[in-house]
Amino acid sequence: MRRSDDLKVPIRLGEEVRAALDDGRPVVALETNVTANGLPGPRRVAAGLECERRVRASGAVPASLAVLDGTVVVGLVQHEHERLAEGARKIGSRELAATVASRGSGATTISAAMAVAELTGIDVVASAGLGGVHRDYGDTMDVSADLHQLARSRVVVVSAGVKSVLDIARTLEFLETRGVPVIGYRCDDFPAFLCRSSGLPNPQRIDDPQVLADAIRLHRTLPGTGSVLVTHPIAVDDALDEQEVGAAIERALVRAAAEGVRGAAVTNFLTREVAAATVGRSSVANEAVVLQVAAVGAEVAAALAVTPPRQAR
Repeated sequence: MRRSDDLKVPIRLGEEVRAALDDGRPVVALETNVTANGLPGPRRVAAGLECERRVRASGAVPASLAVLDGTVVVGLVQHEHERLAEGARKIGSRELAATVASRGSGATTISAAMAVAELTGIDVVASAGLGGVHRDYGDTMDVSADLHQLARSRVVVVSAGVKSVLDIARTLEFLETRGVPVIGYRCDDFPAFLCRSSGLPNPQRIDDPQVLADAIRLHRTLPGTGSVLVTHPIAVDDALDEQEVGAAIERALVRAAAEGVRGAAVTNFLTREVAAATVGRSSVANEAVVLQVAAVGAEVAAALAVTPPRQAR
């Protein structure tokens, strides 16, 4: 049996990413599950490439992440985006090692993106929708691996919050329990993915990117700390109405109970019902927020890449 210290995760850095990391320039890790599986087929490749363009336009280098034939690829090229868009397995941090060992392939979720970013020295991960505590937590104990990974990894995750179909209040309580700072970047309310507000406040708000960068740096000096979650909402013109989505969820919960939908199936049921109730507008909003968060992630990464002035003693 081979010793574990003889094994290393095979990683292929794209040329653009490698050069940026070597030069100390800002890099943004982009999870690929949302563009490989979360959008309609015809839009997947275009959205993935547009995410990368938005990151570059905002002053950073994009690093789209995937596992291809047992190699962790950090910085995809177009034909690799096209390969994922044809149908890709979803890989979280739990599945990452087994997928590599078995020479498998797949698109990365946020939890896997955090693990890979930390492994390769990338500070910032951008992803539109964070996983959370599920509404049926009392029956299933279902908590997204994203939340656990936030406490384990030491990166910055920029996100438009958590989907309305999840239990956002419990999600925030979980993050508080695990000591994960949640900072609203230029926003008071904790966003709900396709909705600008969840009705709950961000625990903290920071408007200045350099102040945000300093807060992140100081957090990292504290012992035993994990990641920082930075939230930023979907643009007003692209957002779904909170009351409309809330009403759709309440109707869906009644239907789920009547149809005997229980356990882990509830969240998927609610997601489908909300999509139907919004007559396809959720898909348009989904793509919009993915692109917007990529740009905000680049802004945060650029601020972190600025060398802070030495403080007077």
